[in-house]
Amino acid sequence: TGKSSLKFQLINQREDFSFALFSGGLSDPKLVAVSNVISFANPKAPLYPRLSQGKSWNEMTVTWTSGYNVIEAVPFVEWGMKGESQTRSPAGTLTFHQNDMCAPPARTVGWRDPGFIHTSFLKDLWPSSVYAPQLTSFLRQMMNEQCVPNTVFIFAFRYTYKFGHKLVDGSYVWSKSYSFKSSPYPGQDSLQRVVIFGDMGKAERDGSNEYSNYQPGSLNTTDQLIKDLKNIDIVFHIGDITYANGYISQWDQFTSQVERIASTVPYMIASGNHERDAPNSGSFYDGNDSGGECGVIAETMFYVPAENRAKFWYSTDYGMFHFCIADSEHDWREGSEQYKFIEKCLASVDRRKQPWLIFVAHRVLGYSSSYWKDASFGEPMGRESLQGLWQKYKVDIAFFGHIHNYERTCPVYQGQCMHVGKSHYSGTVNGTIHVVVGGGGSHLSAFGPTQTSWSLYKDSDFGFVKLTAYNHSSLLFEYKKSSDGNVYDSFTISRDYRDVLACVHDGCEPTTLGS
Repeated sequence: TGKSSLKFQLINQREDFSFALFSGGLSDPKLVAVSNVISFANPKAPLYPRLSQGKSWNEMTVTWTSGYNVIEAVPFVEWGMKGESQTRSPAGTLTFHQNDMCAPPARTVGWRDPGFIHTSFLKDLWPSSVYAPQLTSFLRQMMNEQCVPNTVFIFAFRYTYKFGHKLVDGSYVWSKSYSFKSSPYPGQDSLQRVVIFGDMGKAERDGSNEYSNYQPGSLNTTDQLIKDLKNIDIVFHIGDITYANGYISQWDQFTSQVERIASTVPYMIASGNHERDAPNSGSFYDGNDSGGECGVIAETMFYVPAENRAKFWYSTDYGMFHFCIADSEHDWREGSEQYKFIEKCLASVDRRKQPWLIFVAHRVLGYSSSYWKDASFGEPMGRESLQGLWQKYKVDIAFFGHIHNYERTCPVYQGQCMHVGKSHYSGTVNGTIHVVVGGGGSHLSAFGPTQTSWSLYKDSDFGFVKLTAYNHSSLLFEYKKSSDGNVYDSFTISRDYRDVLACVHDGCEPTTLGS
């Protein structure tokens, strides 16, 4: 008896909503009442854009979700430089079905129609920042030379876009308008800022949540990124994306949550156990952490520039950075198809143009002080198989998620620190710094009792990493907590091209005695 009220935030998921009130708690639920139906004005509306880098540096992809199949409406993106004439690019349409799922609950009680996923490729973009000497001279005159002598103005090309559908009756349905900054040319010398984290998931802004409250830090991380979005150029979410675990409606919830980020900067993802692993599905680990999704949803909802999106490994360039993204849920051991990709990716980079070489995987294929299942540090087979490649090709930093905390190592090889110091590194690249950055939002992991010699900083809290490349010789690394956005760990790297060329242990080819 009596009266009360609750407020809920609903997002458009292409269907009507109603609420049910139960008594008896979770142990003995009894249905008391069902609310009236709540409808959206256009349940099929195009929503939740997410940007991704394409397969070339001057290509951006836009992916979104709608209720329109191609037989009832044609999808496209209208885009162009801000303030100039706009062009239209067509979009492809994908979806997936219940029999594409590999196991319960995705194949049974967790199934929900995902709508249609559209992706358009925006090509021949101008590089993000250019030096324009004539315009610089003009601006100096306009400012009456009231600027520092020899001031150079850098101009960023910003593109506006909106996506829509042309219906069979000739009318249009449009999204909101958005904008993005194009990517820099590989090797371009300009300020470039990268954010990396894993294991974020989603939560509810209205205070409600799923029963287990599995991702308590998710909103803090999301909000800190939104707060600093003007100072972020690209984001890498390195696995364990939504924790939908087979309850498919939660993918809409996640794409809604990150919309302000993913609609503005490329939102690149990696595959984790909660996206891919399902029994008898070809995943390297045979559990059912994906809840039967077996990679189908992640590879459809988000575009990545992989040759085969069912095999979620790929490379991508961002100015002075070269990223090699591995898929820890497929075999990465020596001799495997993925091992060959990793070596090719690491070997292909021109370090004079792109000095900052970054390796990424979800599971800790390198070093971590957190005990995991068999009381080992990370994944022993990963180190055995891959650290020879990291050393040979002089990888600067290897990032991992999966373990829900933050940890940074010294530049390490075969369990030994190869460089003294904690806050600054210079000279030859004689070891790889390993970083666990799995504190994006999911419940936190504890560290083991053993004090390892290669571990420099540990924090069992929610947070993310930001890399800032100032030029070809200077890189800043910052670990920020999601609770306040402040920096709690940092270091810098400074070096010249000759330092990358210099021989280190197991890092050079044999030389000849011939003269």
